[in-house]
Order: sequence, then structure tokens, then C-alpha cells
Amino acid sequence: MATLRSSTAGVRASAASSPAASVPVSSSLLRLPSARRLRLPSLKLSRSRTHRGAAGAAMMDTAASSYANALSEVAKSNGTLEATVADMEKVDRLFADPAVQSFFANPTVAPEKKREILAEISGSSELQPHTVNFLNILVDMSRIDIIAEIVKEFDACYNHITGTELAVVTSVVDMGEDDVAQIAQTVKRLTGAKKVRIKAVLDPSLIAGFTIRYGSSGSKFIDMSVKKQLDEIASQLDFSSITLA
Repeated sequence: MATLRSSTAGVRASAASSPAASVPVSSSLLRLPSARRLRLPSLKLSRSRTHRGAAGAAMMDTAASSYANALSEVAKSNGTLEATVADMEKVDRLFADPAVQSFFANPTVAPEKKREILAEISGSSELQPHTVNFLNILVDMSRIDIIAEIVKEFDACYNHITGTELAVVTSVVDMGEDDVAQIAQTVKRLTGAKKVRIKAVLDPSLIAGFTIRYGSSGSKFIDMSVKKQLDEIASQLDFSSITLA
């Protein structure tokens, strides 16, 4: 997470190297070395096929699924599916920052500048060469703006290939490994999946406790949060007759 935070800060500082960029300018970007050209694995795009993942959801024939399918095929062929899904989780957290989204979606920022920042991000986040190559392709084809959708589609591809059930666990603070393992075993028992992958999300509004969302398109929901308990208590109390002075 520390490398992601530093990468995000770097993008925020560098985002407006173009005069027309919509985020603050920092002269530090001008001092960054140009990204070195790397010999990276080729990535060929193929027409997407309809998959049904462990959750039984059909993948739509969209640009995002086409890119996700291409990346999953490369990762499967070179035996790096697990590492690639970890890469995409890093990318997803990074691009969740509005400043990062704004910079890479800005058409007035030159592709060379975007690739330069991607090289810095990729190095600090230790992304694999084919993941770096993939992100550069998205920049060159002006499709980096749909990275969030691509990540979701890649998750579906990964789940289909590996027979994995994705469970999104939302909590106030990071949960311990033992707690995560117990949740994974519970979801595995409920779904009958071969394996369960936990995706952690932080949400301070829950106050305490956690929620679990899994199943087709997140259709199954378990709420173990304090917020839910307080809402239930509030719904049972009638304060309509109380007048505040």
C-alpha cells in the first residue's frame, strides 16, 4: 500500500505537466527521466468470448472484456495468473484516485508523458513486464479511461479460469489474516467454489464489524457491521413524540 500511496502522490504532483491539464502542476515532472524502452511480451487482442464465471455471470462483448480476455490469455500462457491478478488489484487501487483518473483521461496530456508516469508507477509498484506493456497499450489506444471496467472483467476471467468465487469484504480497518481465512472458508462452504479470493475494501462509515458481498454480480450480502445493528435499533424506537426545546 505504501508504494501505491507514493505512486498516487507522484501522479498528483506530475499530472499537469501539460498546460491544459486539469490538476495542479509540479515542476518535478520536468526532471523525471524518460521511460526506457523495454523488450516486453507481445499482447495480441482477440475478439472476446462469452464466459460464465464461478458466479455464473455472462461476460458482455465489450471493449473492456476484450482487453481483459487478452490479458488473461497472456497471463495464463506464461503461468502468471496469480501475479497478474495481484497487479490488477494494485492498478485498481491506484486508479481509484480521482487525480490519477483525471491525469490519464486528459486528452491534452501527451501519450509520452503518460507512459513516463506509468514507468515510474510500474517500478515502484513492482508490476510485471506484461502488465506494464498492457497499460502502455491502453495509453496508446486511448482506452486507459476504462481501466476500472477492465479490472472487473479481468476478475471475471480469472474466476472462470481458476474456479474462484470472489468475495468483497468491507471493514473499517484492515482485517487480520486469521479473520480473512475464516471468511474465505465460510464463503467456500456457502458457494461450493473450489477456491475463494477475498478483496478487501475499507469503509469508515461501518463504525465496526464488516460486510461480505459475493455471488452473481454481488447478489449475496452478509452484513455484520455495527452500522446495521444501530440502524435496526433506531428503526424499532419511536421518538416522534419528543419535542426538542
